[in-house]
Amino acid sequence: MSIRIPFFGLVASRSPMDGLVEHYDKIAECIAAIDDSLECYVSGGVCREFEELTRAVDEIENHADSIKRNIRNHLPKGLFMAVEKSLFLSYTKSQDNILDSAQDALHWLAMRKVTVPDDVQKDLIYLLDGVARCTVLLGPALKSTIGLLHGESLDREGTKECFRKVRAERDNVRKLKNDLQKKVYDKDIDFKDIYQLIHFIDCLDKMGHDTENCAENLRAMIAR
Repeated sequence: MSIRIPFFGLVASRSPMDGLVEHYDKIAECIAAIDDSLECYVSGGVCREFEELTRAVDEIENHADSIKRNIRNHLPKGLFMAVEKSLFLSYTKSQDNILDSAQDALHWLAMRKVTVPDDVQKDLIYLLDGVARCTVLLGPALKSTIGLLHGESLDREGTKECFRKVRAERDNVRKLKNDLQKKVYDKDIDFKDIYQLIHFIDCLDKMGHDTENCAENLRAMIAR
C-alpha cells in the first residue's frame, strides 16, 4: 500500500493549487455578470447596461488569464508538485475554458439584437441556472481535493461525493440544452436568430462540459 505524503506543504509557503481557487473565484463573477446580462437582454434588448456587463466579463476574463499565467510561470519543480504537472495543467486549462465560454456566450448575444420568443426566455434562464449550479458545485470539489492533497483532510469519500454532484448537475444541463435547442429550432423565426441563440446555448453547455472535465481531473488527482 502506497501512502501519498503532502511534501509540497513542507517546502513551500503557498501551493500552486491555492492559485486555482483564486482563478476559480472569477468564474462566479462571470456567472453573476451573465445572469444580469441575460435578464437585461431578454427584457429590453441590447441596452446600455448589457454592453457595460459585456465589458465587465471581458475584464474578469483578462484578470483570470493573468492569474493563470502567474500560476503557470511559478510552478515548482516536478518533484515538489502535489500532483503530476500534466494533470495540474490539464485542470487549469479546463477551468480557464469555462471562463472563455462565458465570454463567448455574451459576445454571441451582443453580436446583434435578437427578439427571444416568450416561451424560450424562461428556458434560457433555467439553463443558465443549471450551469451556475454546476460551476458552484465545482468550488467545494476543488477545495476538498486541495485539502486531501495537502494532508489537511482525510475525507476521501466526501470529496468523491462532490465530484458526483458536479456530474449529476452536468447531466441536468445537457438535458436542458437538448430540450431548448429543439424548441428553438422549431420556432418560426428568422434563421439568423435561431443560429445566434443556438450558439449562445452551445457556449453555456460548454461551460457545463468543461466544469465536468475539471471534476474528472480532480478525481484523477486523488486516484490511487
